[in-house]
Amino acid sequence: MHAPSAAPQQVQRIKPLRARAGLLGIGHHVYWKQFDGLLDELHRKIAHVKGRIESHGVEVAEFGMLDTAQAAYDAVAKIKAADIDVLFVDMVTYGTSSTFGILCREINVPIVLVAIQPLAAMDYANGTTFMQLVNDDFCSVPEFTGVAIRFGRRPPAVILGHETGDPIVEAELKSWCGIAKVIHSLRTARIGLMGHVLESMLDMHTDPTAITAAFGPHVVLVEPGDIFKHYTQPDPKAVDTWKAKILDFFDTPDPKSDPLTEKLTEKDLGIAARAAVALEGLIAEKKLDGLAYYYEGEPESELRTLVTNLIVGNSLLTGGGFPMCGEFDLKTCIAMMIMDRLDIGGSFAEFHPIDFTLDSVLVGHDGPHHINIAASKPVIRSLKKYHGKPGSGAGVEFQIKEGPITMLSIGQTREGKFKFVIAEGESAKRPIPPTGNTNTHGIFKPDVRTFLKRWVAEGPTHHFALGIGHHAAELVEIAKILDLEYAVVA
Repeated sequence: MHAPSAAPQQVQRIKPLRARAGLLGIGHHVYWKQFDGLLDELHRKIAHVKGRIESHGVEVAEFGMLDTAQAAYDAVAKIKAADIDVLFVDMVTYGTSSTFGILCREINVPIVLVAIQPLAAMDYANGTTFMQLVNDDFCSVPEFTGVAIRFGRRPPAVILGHETGDPIVEAELKSWCGIAKVIHSLRTARIGLMGHVLESMLDMHTDPTAITAAFGPHVVLVEPGDIFKHYTQPDPKAVDTWKAKILDFFDTPDPKSDPLTEKLTEKDLGIAARAAVALEGLIAEKKLDGLAYYYEGEPESELRTLVTNLIVGNSLLTGGGFPMCGEFDLKTCIAMMIMDRLDIGGSFAEFHPIDFTLDSVLVGHDGPHHINIAASKPVIRSLKKYHGKPGSGAGVEFQIKEGPITMLSIGQTREGKFKFVIAEGESAKRPIPPTGNTNTHGIFKPDVRTFLKRWVAEGPTHHFALGIGHHAAELVEIAKILDLEYAVVA
């Protein structure tokens, strides 16, 4: 067993994040004969934006300069064929909205207007019309947003700034590249669903067809036998590899105050490793990108041992970008995937006891968790029983990184429609109970009592995805793109 260490490892992604963005420039054909060199400078600007998008790990399909209505109509089929997740319209100079209307009508992906002028301010003393046209990125934006509204679309988002070291521009481009990765994952994912809702949790029930309709992924129905067959006769070398990986990744301390916990046993280590091997086999066989599950099996059966000991493997897999949700919570699996694709974590969480003295609330769960947002090396303990559930085995315990956090719960309205419930807060480094469960102290404004009352009034599922940083703005944008109701609890 390894001695404790304060340095957490990072789990490498199982699959790289992917997205494809479309990029085109908007101009006015009349200018080209009037101003020598203007078109070349505008193409340079488009190339600049392309480079910034690619720097955030997004593939770019470029569609050139649209400078007439006919050019826009001619581009539509090419844009559709490119299978993009978001379309960046680079407002490189003034252009008439005839180049944009048909895009609003025909292109069914989020459109972002990019108005990034080369100069932070014109050189007024030496100003020319050429200089103005090169920096006229915002000029057409009101015309384009007005046309979008007339065409029945939301006004497009606008990235507004300049090329000369503008941190707001860079942050907004990065944010939209993250949103593109979310959209790509949701519309292409295969999410496994195994077992049944934990008895009596009425807020957990979700129609898989409604998930596909609202978010895009295919829900793969998984039988417990599909994973059990990978557990009964695993490759011994694979099990040994997982044992070494677990011992290398986690601390295994002696128990403290909770009599349900003990130092990780060799038996529990072996079971956790075998369960992780089985998970990997299931994922490969079913080509899964996520899994929501809950199953109990017969008492004392090997199947029960397996299905109640997925916590360690699923925590490492979740850290690698494969979101896993216990208690059959398909909605929160979607929320965890969204957060992971924004690269902000996405742990499975709920509210635990409130600290009225420090004005905070414990936020956590008994698994699974996104290991990559741990504040320090995570702990693994053997639990003599899982409270409220059958079985016993290894449990994962760590605290979330100190600093800003964001929560996303996906609830459902009385009409059955999905709703994002979003909040931002802070994670504080304060003592957590040594119970083999992950927890952190969440601080929320204006105070913990008021916040929690406001949170529950919005109708969230009792679980939520927990990520680091403040990212409510991106989650709101995703809700709008998906045409979902949302509430930001503040």
